[in-house]
Amino acid sequence: MVGPYRTLFSMPGAKGFVIAGFVGRAPMAMLGIGIVLLISALTGSYTTAGAVSATTAVAFAIAAPLSGRLIDRFGQARILIPLALVHGAALTGLMLCAEFGAPRWTLFAFALVTGGAATSLGSMVRARWSHLLSGRAGLHTAFSFESVADEVIFVAGPALTAGLAAAVSPYAGLVVAGVCAVAGTVAFALQRGTEPPVRTGPARSGSPITIPAVALLAGVFLAMGAVFGSVDLITVAFAAERGAKAAAGLLLGCVAFGSMLSGLWYGHREWALSLRRRFAWALVVFAVGFAPIAAISDLRLMAVALFFAGLAISPTIITIYALVERIVPAHLLTEGMSWLSTAVGFGVAVGAWAGGRLTDAFGPSDAYLFALGCALLALVTGAVGGALLHLPEGGRSEAGSAAS
Repeated sequence: MVGPYRTLFSMPGAKGFVIAGFVGRAPMAMLGIGIVLLISALTGSYTTAGAVSATTAVAFAIAAPLSGRLIDRFGQARILIPLALVHGAALTGLMLCAEFGAPRWTLFAFALVTGGAATSLGSMVRARWSHLLSGRAGLHTAFSFESVADEVIFVAGPALTAGLAAAVSPYAGLVVAGVCAVAGTVAFALQRGTEPPVRTGPARSGSPITIPAVALLAGVFLAMGAVFGSVDLITVAFAAERGAKAAAGLLLGCVAFGSMLSGLWYGHREWALSLRRRFAWALVVFAVGFAPIAAISDLRLMAVALFFAGLAISPTIITIYALVERIVPAHLLTEGMSWLSTAVGFGVAVGAWAGGRLTDAFGPSDAYLFALGCALLALVTGAVGGALLHLPEGGRSEAGSAAS
């Protein structure tokens, strides 16, 4: 399994941007749960905690395609560095407002800026791989590696954040997240040798979201994001209800660990099945995997169930990114991938808000039914729109080029 991945890092500059990108996007697994832990500790309300977390996610979702389009037009370095600095400053403001008891609206204001200035660094890393491996077989392995890297972050991030909140301070996880976001993003942006060149396209290039297949995939990501956002918050409450709030990070890490292992396995294989069929089967497993969680009350059994629920996540995400890379014209690729981040962001926001309301109203076990419903919605969306994903076996689709 290691061989195909080792080959990737023999390319000049690959190790540098991968490491910096890994550090810079680590906060994506820390920010939401860090805000939930901090605000719930201060207010005692999961509804408020979910709302502040959702504000960050919505702001990111709205801003991601805009920053992606700017990066396609002006290059990564010129856009990423200013955004990283604003993001770090806004997150610091959020924590200071919480510390000194500022009016509650200030939490939402700083959450809005924090999310709006967050960067979809995973999309930037994948855009670099697409540039370096254009037309070569290693792109599937590279995308698989990046999905595995995401899951490593989701294994370590929630556990680290929850552990720091319990052992040090409710603010500690967010401090680490802010430092990683600024330092990693700036270090990534300064590596100009592997930066994709600015590509020109038609003067009136449309947005990638107007391509029907991209809109379909974004819809699937929206439903998946709602699963992730609700499970994050509900699991914190599930663990707290059993007197083990610090175990929430470990439970969420089980989801990510399952996804990480499946991503490693998926990425090293040469697949005979088409992307479209792999996408369909992954969604089936994804929906089935989340079915048992609403019926479990024991922490250890929940850890096992969440591990198996995570097994379909990486293969689904890898396949969707590969589909977008095939569909979207090269000069709009960053924006196209950013639309996936937008969809996930909106989904996470809806999931965090709904998960908080349902947890406060019915308890965490019943609230897990919402996550299952969203997993089923992702499956139905992919199945109903599957006809849009007929792709040629080689190169980018003509439909994608025409849509530009």
